[in-house]
Amino acid sequence: MLGNFTYHNPTKLYFGKDAMNFLALELLRYGPRVMLIYGGGSIKKNGIYDKVIKTLSDCGKQVFEDPGVMPNPTLDKLREGCRIAKGNDVDLILAVGGGSVVDYAKGVACSAHFDGDPWHEFWEKGALPSGKTIPVGCVLTMVGTGSEMNGGSVITNTEKGMKVGANFGSDNYPRFSILNPEFTYTVPRYQMVAGFYDIMSHIMEQYFSGKDDNTSDYMAEALMRSLVHSSLIAIDNPTDYEARSNIMWTATWALNDAIGCGKSQDWMVHMIGQAVGAHTNATHGMTLSAVSKAYYKTILPYAVEKFKRFAVNVWGVDCAGKDDEAIALEGLSALEDWMKKIGVAMNLSELGVREDMIEDIADSTIIIETSYKTLSRNDVVKVLMDSL
Repeated sequence: MLGNFTYHNPTKLYFGKDAMNFLALELLRYGPRVMLIYGGGSIKKNGIYDKVIKTLSDCGKQVFEDPGVMPNPTLDKLREGCRIAKGNDVDLILAVGGGSVVDYAKGVACSAHFDGDPWHEFWEKGALPSGKTIPVGCVLTMVGTGSEMNGGSVITNTEKGMKVGANFGSDNYPRFSILNPEFTYTVPRYQMVAGFYDIMSHIMEQYFSGKDDNTSDYMAEALMRSLVHSSLIAIDNPTDYEARSNIMWTATWALNDAIGCGKSQDWMVHMIGQAVGAHTNATHGMTLSAVSKAYYKTILPYAVEKFKRFAVNVWGVDCAGKDDEAIALEGLSALEDWMKKIGVAMNLSELGVREDMIEDIADSTIIIETSYKTLSRNDVVKVLMDSL
């Protein structure tokens, strides 16, 4: 491994069917004022809300609710949450939901007591919080983002047409996360498979970088194989505990910084996908799947050996009688076949993108320089056009 890195992950995870039993233990570590953040109300239908409220009540907590977090949390919503958190001087923020809810909770936690413009400071400048922040805990109900064990927070600025991720650092990871795979059973199929692809994309965007012999790449390949295997079981039987538990654990490891150690990392699929999301409000994982094929075909000529390794070690492509490029392309075909099997979006047209939107989406795309090929704006336009 050629890269230098420091790895620190302070999140305490409780995993399995009995994970909720430990929520009370964690709540006792914090003061009496708890802000409860959740989404559109599905947790009230599936009974998770009642379980959480009972535990909060049994622990003597005063609860301040902030419902209605949308799949792509907005800056306006963030400001609303900050007013609730600061106005009630909460001691803990408890996020109950999927990655968007947890992302939003971390954004509120780091912005509520910040006197300046949090969008400019954290999302545009990428600065780390230096003042008072609020501890965050998590009860996860949908997998995909890995937000339960990292410092990321993606917020959409609708006025600017931008969707941007901030990284608040390990000091602001969730202090604890409750992961019961059974809580993911009732997620609608569309959201479920979007989460599957989000997981895969997180792994690939760390994997497709660097050319050294890196332990992180071996870990990534194992995670990808596990995800492919379990996802095909889960789409046929969404309540298969073994499959859903493996997927949940894979999602956490896909973005808890472990497999990124020593890697330069390439997050251009996320940059393009997030720009699409800012202009369409489309489901995050679907924006990634819609642009991945075109993007990876664009950078493949600059990293044939790595894409060949992906084909062989993840998809089991037979190398006999084929040159390296043919093997590499067969790997991308295998990825595409899996995407079709699980039912993710294969092009941008499915998400409502029109040709007359391409230039604006390209203008909203942040260019990063850690790919095998640094894209120009024209390259971004071509990827978008090839993805229609």
